[in-house]
Amino acid sequence: MPLRFGIIGCGRVAPRHAQSIAQLDSTEAAAYADIKLSRAEKFAAEYGGAAYADYRALLDRPDIDAVSICVPSGLHAAVAIDAMQAGKHVLVEKPIAIDLADADHMIRTAQEQGVTLAVVLQNRYNHPMQQLRALIDSGGLGRLYLGNATVRWFRPQSYYEDDWHGTWAMDGGALMNQSIHHIDALQWFMGPVAAVHAYTATLAHDMEAEDVGVASVRFAGGGLGVIEGSTLTWPQNLEGSVAVFGERGSVKIGGTALNRITLWKVDGQLEQEAEILTSQRVDPPSVYGYSHREVIRDFAHAVLRGEEPHTTGEEARKSLELVLAIYRSARTGWEVILPLTGG
Repeated sequence: MPLRFGIIGCGRVAPRHAQSIAQLDSTEAAAYADIKLSRAEKFAAEYGGAAYADYRALLDRPDIDAVSICVPSGLHAAVAIDAMQAGKHVLVEKPIAIDLADADHMIRTAQEQGVTLAVVLQNRYNHPMQQLRALIDSGGLGRLYLGNATVRWFRPQSYYEDDWHGTWAMDGGALMNQSIHHIDALQWFMGPVAAVHAYTATLAHDMEAEDVGVASVRFAGGGLGVIEGSTLTWPQNLEGSVAVFGERGSVKIGGTALNRITLWKVDGQLEQEAEILTSQRVDPPSVYGYSHREVIRDFAHAVLRGEEPHTTGEEARKSLELVLAIYRSARTGWEVILPLTGG
């Protein structure tokens, strides 16, 4: 029997979930919920199933095994906890939450209820990302010296006029929303972060949170790094990349959604460079990339076999903590030591 999904929140990322669920033999969608009922009804008409204005009605259905949560970030924790307490397995969009206490509550609830919690960090599943991770794990780069995450994107003012984007209560700014995948990738490759020192500003938009932020990073392994994230590089997205520099090589992954190797200089592998670069030139049509299906495949596999998914709540917590450390440093003007303590 396939894993039966409900999708909660039918906004801009939800089609990625619905399409992916429909494409897999191990999953099927049966219900959709959105505070704007017409949006849920549109999904029901296109993909099959029932529509609800109140997600709790969806959670009341015993035939729903799991839910994809695609609501605004500030609602992730409340909806996920309701779902897990109703006995549903939960796949939640990034970031896991916008507060560490909420993230910890989600992780603890999954453990208490005996359900699976996973977070959509889809770019980790991209082939170039897997290639670099395997290279690092094998010791192919040697000691890691430097890692950079760069997000030079653009969002018009209209993007922030929907009552939740760019607000502290529901979203955060360019680092928490747009840059979280690249920040996640940076710490996934470079390892735990020991300290950050950061600046943020709101320069080009009328919004609560930042539209640009920069941070210097010191990793526990001794390497250093730089994070740069913005939504003000008029007139379009210019770059989204992660670069890692080690004693035996340098690799940079870019593309629309961390899907393309743009630099691969590794000791003993230079003869492969042309082949690798040529094979990774196709960009997806949006920053969501191609890998939602692989996230959902992995999640369904984990649930059906009683195993742990690759992008657990604990994994997603790491990038959330790093962004919150950057925010704290920018607010106080001080270096911030991780792990975070206090408010």
